[in-house]
Amino acid sequence: MNRRAFLRRAGAASAAVALPLRASLLAQDPPPAGWRTFEVTTRVSVMSPAGPTRVWLPMPLIAETPFQKTLHNASGASNGGHVSFHDDRALTTAMIMAEWPEGAAPVLSSTSRVAVRDYATDLTAPARTDTVADRAGLARYLQPSRFLPIDGIVKTTADSITGRARTDVEKARAIYEWIVDNTFRDPAVRGCGLGDIRFMLESRNLGGKCADLNALYVGLARAAGLPARDVYGVRVAPSERGFKSLGAASPNVTKAQHCRAEVFLAGYGWTPVDPADVRKVVLEEPPGGLALDSEPVTRARARLFGSWEMNWIAYNFGHDVTLPGSAHGRLPFLMYPQCETANGRLDPLDPDHFHYDITAQEARG
Repeated sequence: MNRRAFLRRAGAASAAVALPLRASLLAQDPPPAGWRTFEVTTRVSVMSPAGPTRVWLPMPLIAETPFQKTLHNASGASNGGHVSFHDDRALTTAMIMAEWPEGAAPVLSSTSRVAVRDYATDLTAPARTDTVADRAGLARYLQPSRFLPIDGIVKTTADSITGRARTDVEKARAIYEWIVDNTFRDPAVRGCGLGDIRFMLESRNLGGKCADLNALYVGLARAAGLPARDVYGVRVAPSERGFKSLGAASPNVTKAQHCRAEVFLAGYGWTPVDPADVRKVVLEEPPGGLALDSEPVTRARARLFGSWEMNWIAYNFGHDVTLPGSAHGRLPFLMYPQCETANGRLDPLDPDHFHYDITAQEARG
């Protein structure tokens, strides 16, 4: 069946659901001055369904943060599909799941309205007093996961990097500078990578993409005793900071997924970092193949320790994610749409069998 006929058939019936949000988030619509609002729509079609079909979509961040507020979510499934909302507070991971019976032509659409603002930590002087509640809530961000061990070669490497550092800021910066100096962005890696940091260190192959290089930062930071987390999301607009390589090139952001990182620093709180994007500037900023001491790289390197440009929205902080109702194993992270049929879990990077489009536009006025 060709795609046009497939979509025409799938449009025959639909079910829709408005997804729950906290009242405190809804109260921010419209957002105050300094925030930008984006509407992000994901449309999924399963081209070769077999037996019952399930699709999962990551939803924008449910945790309250200084850089993002989710204002509205809604979703609809075609042809007898049923949509449900799932919220894992432990992993701060929200998703929708849609299910279709055998014989259906699965099509799913989801739209989110998200407000964001640029995010920076002033590292010139401590600005907060950490509390017992802070420390209790941070424990999960010191734990290992399947691809982020904190023992063995990860611990040894972290100790060698931070051996002379005394403060949290010094440790966090030392790890950041080490990653910028010693890793590289590998364009041959599919998607955003896997984040298997033990393999990277043991093989001495320190190439990868954002989910590899920023996962390496998170794992090394945890091994050094610093709470840290990956933040999985998608770029939604061009950069306004002069970096062509660090923004969405068009309203179609289907392949614009990007993982960032945060580290918790005593006296400062959660602090944004993104060494992977420094290596992206090295490789991709025109004309490409820039030296580490070139002006664009030096500027990106200074900016991306302690700040993010929010032309990007966050989905979650989750590692080792279990999809509700899945017949298969955990995911390293949830950043792409996912699908399972009677033939197994489909490859989210194989559009011939599992097609999706993600579009983003900024709401004006």
